[in-house]
Amino acid sequence: MVDNSKKYLTLADEDLISMVGDEDPDAFAALYDRHSRAAYSLGYRIMGQRQTAEDLVQEVFLKVWRSAGSYRAERGSVRTWILSIVHHRGIDQLRATASRQRTKDRFEASAEKSQPSEAFAETWRNSQRDQVREALKTLPEEQLKILELAYFSGYTHVEISELMDIPLGTVKGRMRLGLKKMRDYFDSRDVAMPR
Repeated sequence: MVDNSKKYLTLADEDLISMVGDEDPDAFAALYDRHSRAAYSLGYRIMGQRQTAEDLVQEVFLKVWRSAGSYRAERGSVRTWILSIVHHRGIDQLRATASRQRTKDRFEASAEKSQPSEAFAETWRNSQRDQVREALKTLPEEQLKILELAYFSGYTHVEISELMDIPLGTVKGRMRLGLKKMRDYFDSRDVAMPR
């Protein structure tokens, strides 16, 4: 019995990525073995934490598996392509984290000024949470999924587009429609509520 995995060790990256595009798991494993350490090293330099770097590398190689067919040799080597995905995903994650932190800081700063007691603040947050849940139930599934990925999971528009395998414009359109429906929902509730 011949060990089939040894043949992959001698193949060029371009051959391996082409085979990955044809969903060859052994070619993918060989590509991962060759480039995961460099990807982790770059991911760690960007993210600054071991676990986040490991998660980033897993996400990047999932993208490599899903979109190997989009690799173009004229734009650079397979290694360069993989490392550019690490770089872009890492930067996107840092931006998303920073944005969530800024939003949280702004909310906490305004909550501290406007909430007279912790008990009132907790009641207010629970009420808001319930209203948001009710509003979300009114959305079509495709809009709900995009809003959940963006606002509760922290994915960027581009990541959602890749994750759901739909065009970026569709992601933005569904998000806009979902947010408009949410706004309309809250506007109608304000009108209907007794003063």
